[in-house]
Amino acid sequence: MDFDDAYANIAHIPGADRFVLGWPEKAAAFRDSWPQKELDIAYGDDPRHCFDLFFPTGQARGLVIFIHGGYWRAFNKDDWSHLAAGALAHGFAVAVPSYRLAPLAALNEICRDVAAAVKVAADYIDGPLHLVGHSAGGHLVTRLISGTPLLAPELIKRIVAVTSISGVHDLRPLLFTRLNDLLAITDCIATKESPTLLMPLPSVRGGQIAVSLWVGAEERPEFRRQTDLLALSWGGLGVPVAVEHEKGRHHFNVIDELENPDGNLIGVILENRNVN
Repeated sequence: MDFDDAYANIAHIPGADRFVLGWPEKAAAFRDSWPQKELDIAYGDDPRHCFDLFFPTGQARGLVIFIHGGYWRAFNKDDWSHLAAGALAHGFAVAVPSYRLAPLAALNEICRDVAAAVKVAADYIDGPLHLVGHSAGGHLVTRLISGTPLLAPELIKRIVAVTSISGVHDLRPLLFTRLNDLLAITDCIATKESPTLLMPLPSVRGGQIAVSLWVGAEERPEFRRQTDLLALSWGGLGVPVAVEHEKGRHHFNVIDELENPDGNLIGVILENRNVN
């Protein structure tokens, strides 16, 4: 198996540069147009330890936290602001954090950065928490609800739904990629930080946290496999995992529906619990 090719999205998506270059422009336009926001809220000491918080019109019905992807090595919060639009339309506040990137931070440290961001963001907004992550972000949000707890029990109780979009849930194949020259994932890190290999938290097994896995049907086979693998792993432990392979979507446009308040993806993220 060519592990490098298996995880190469740009090489297999026509017009990939159009998506990558377009995200910061769309995000900046959204930030300029959305009046109710607080930007660059610190959650730690590093310059990347910050998040943007977008407020809905009226009282927030809860908080959606979006964790971006980029193979734990690229992008920041300023590239994704526009993806808050769908949840905001339903009355939810949306937090979009940055976190430290490889190689300046090890992957296990990045997991703890995201946990710290969730903790501080949750202090700003009352109500239920909905965690959603794309690609590497999908790994990070599912790691928050499995293995050694990274969040305090009272915070875990507020999480009602976790959605991984095109997530990488088993880190072991990355050990055989050139990408790992940068990520420096070790056997130990892969074992301790791969949600597929970890026990989901009791609230996940008990059904208090709804778990949804979303992936584009046109994605690289490895990303579809990673999605189905977590569903099989956690499903075998009694977790009711919902899985969707969305037709006509690939790794870069599968997140477009986060902007659409009437889309199925937003309904899954919000678990239809607070959607009119």
